[in-house]
Amino acid sequence: MNNKLYLIIILASSFFIHFLFFGSPNEVVFDEVWYGRHVNDYINKTFHFDGHPPLGRMTIAGFAKVLDYKPDSSFQNIGEKYPDKQYLILRFLPTLAGAILPVIIYLIILELGMTPFAAFAGSMLVVLENGFVAQSRLLLMDSSLLLYEFASLLFYLRYRNHKKTYMLFLSGILAGCAFSVKWVGLSFVALPVLFEGLGVLFEMKRKGISVLKSSRTWLTFTALVITPFIVYFSAVTAYSLILNKSGTGDAFMSAGYQKTLQGNNYQNNPDIKTPNIFSKFYELTGEMYKVNQALTANHPYASRWYTWPSMLRPIYYWVQGNARIYFIGNPVAWWASTIAIIISIIYLVFSIKVRKHLAKVSIFLLSGYILNLLPFIGVKRIMFLYHYLAAYVFAIMILVYFISQQKNSKQIFGAILVASAIAFIFFAPLTYGLDLSPKAYELRVWIESWR
Repeated sequence: MNNKLYLIIILASSFFIHFLFFGSPNEVVFDEVWYGRHVNDYINKTFHFDGHPPLGRMTIAGFAKVLDYKPDSSFQNIGEKYPDKQYLILRFLPTLAGAILPVIIYLIILELGMTPFAAFAGSMLVVLENGFVAQSRLLLMDSSLLLYEFASLLFYLRYRNHKKTYMLFLSGILAGCAFSVKWVGLSFVALPVLFEGLGVLFEMKRKGISVLKSSRTWLTFTALVITPFIVYFSAVTAYSLILNKSGTGDAFMSAGYQKTLQGNNYQNNPDIKTPNIFSKFYELTGEMYKVNQALTANHPYASRWYTWPSMLRPIYYWVQGNARIYFIGNPVAWWASTIAIIISIIYLVFSIKVRKHLAKVSIFLLSGYILNLLPFIGVKRIMFLYHYLAAYVFAIMILVYFISQQKNSKQIFGAILVASAIAFIFFAPLTYGLDLSPKAYELRVWIESWR
């Protein structure tokens, strides 16, 4: 089977699975209560404050504006009925991003040197991942975050394989977009910086410190460090320029910042200095950090990072009678990828023979996995299972790499894809929010902590 046919199958199945029951339920679900309000604020230009950078919400608001979206839902409570079909506009881009992601994973696995069939198997594990589907079908930011992150990784690998400079800059731009959706996207800046930095150190051993003065070193620094920062600065600055009317977020900001907001009590106060765009950028970023540090309240479905690989605590997003949307992963791929991570780490740490000959691919993927868990280690704020999704994609690719090294890899891939498809269908009612009888629901509660 050739690459084009694989891509057609991946795209067709991914779009079908992601857009199946699109718009259901027609009620506010989980964090749509926040993101929906933020989109309304962009349309109305009223200032709100959130602990995340603004690019994800800003993009959805811009798309909605083009389609003449009119804010007519208050997004006050989970379960609030949408008054019309306009909410479909807000859910479209996240769903589209989720549908495209498996194609990016397919191309990444190819760039890592694995076979087209291995790449197909890995991307289909992403297609059949209930957690990805549940997360992308709603007005949430994580599917666009993942798309930016792994598109950035794809272009970095293409740069490594084909040595075309523009691909390195595309990687930096997309990593900056990821960082501008959520700060955890910074790990996709860190990963190429780590490997390019190691390359510079090896060069310095051979050629001396003059390597630091080379045009290639400065070009890499510009593409992977300066460029993402420019993207992030531009997103935050656009946020401060667009939201120029007094709103719910005023109290988070200084009197100087509030003076720049139309209708604020400080607007005409001559004793208060008006900040420039750099001061506003610094203040907004600082306040985002403070807000994140302050999110220490408990939540019944919160979980710690070390429980994520075993999927101990999924999340109820929405419940209506016997229908539920439950953020729960596909147990087959989730637990198999965790086993692959454990085996890879054991090989790396305890086997001298394997350490000497350990493939670069395995080291690269393990580095990506670890870098996407590191931001959550030691974090005191409440966290949820969906924070594991970027690391989980690396875990899936490690699983694919591990299987591809086996003699009977095609048979193993076939078995795990069939098992994943069965598990996806079995848990699909919880992914799409379909009615389940109490008995059928109990069949899906495999672990007590899933309740």
